[in-house]
Amino acid sequence: MITLSVETVSSPLARRFSISRGAKTSAETVRVTLEQDGKRGRGECVPYGRYDETVDSVTAQIENQRVALEKGMNRQALQAAMPAGAARCAVDCAMWDLEAKRFGKPVWTLAGLPEPAPLETAVTIVLDNPASMAEAAKDAPGTLLKLKLGGPEDLARVEAVHEARPEAKLILDANEALDGGLFPEIARKAAGLGVVLIEQPFPAGQDAYLRKRPPVIAVCADESVHTTEQIQDLAQLYDAVNIKLDKAGGLTEALAMAREAKKAGLGIMVGCMVAGSLSMAPAVLLGQLADAVDLDGPLWLAEDIANGLRYENGLVYPPETALWG
Repeated sequence: MITLSVETVSSPLARRFSISRGAKTSAETVRVTLEQDGKRGRGECVPYGRYDETVDSVTAQIENQRVALEKGMNRQALQAAMPAGAARCAVDCAMWDLEAKRFGKPVWTLAGLPEPAPLETAVTIVLDNPASMAEAAKDAPGTLLKLKLGGPEDLARVEAVHEARPEAKLILDANEALDGGLFPEIARKAAGLGVVLIEQPFPAGQDAYLRKRPPVIAVCADESVHTTEQIQDLAQLYDAVNIKLDKAGGLTEALAMAREAKKAGLGIMVGCMVAGSLSMAPAVLLGQLADAVDLDGPLWLAEDIANGLRYENGLVYPPETALWG
């Protein structure tokens, strides 16, 4: 018999996190615990308003599966029983963790992944005026920075950060809000400003504009890609996809997405929502298959979960089994 526990967690941020569609001062997550034979598996998710999710709706989705889960529903059945999204993510990740704890094998072995090594992670510079973003960039660890954009000062923002950190590689992320009129100029100038990738410049569903983009810098899908079924179509427009476990509905689907992306010739980024180390841990394992990772969520929290991930000089280290997996 399996016992399911569901709890909501509100984690204050150390500083305000601002993007084009709003700002937050806390991370609101839903945590799932599955217990069986004295072993405990945990998973966590971030309900995201962009996808019409709330803490209450995600909790209700999980509770709707309580009977099946406590009777022993497996990961394969879970994929059919719940749609892709945050709720399934928390349950799926808890299942992986429980399986690892019960059988005494790490998740990376169970999933057929390479033994995890430290990964360079992007560090986010939140949306602000150019001068403030440049100052934040000076203090950011590592050499891979992700700039949040979304407004008429976008090119000035990129130029200011590049001037402040000329050695850094830059990822530009407008969260669907890049000015279409500025995009060609930013794309043409990007490589000379240290930019290695532009992420989701336009709203999901308006991706066709990218057919006319200057072919000078790689573009990555984020809000446009959730599951494996979108990969082949997006390969006609994008150079890479950002796989997030909360969108995919957990590690199981995210692994399938990564393999499909490779078949389609797409680059892979593994990204995250703003959350702590329990949310991030499965993504670090998936990140072993990626070309780049953006897993700095715990760095934004005022206080992380116990046994949290280790971050040092722009690197994120694999999770200890006391945390997950």
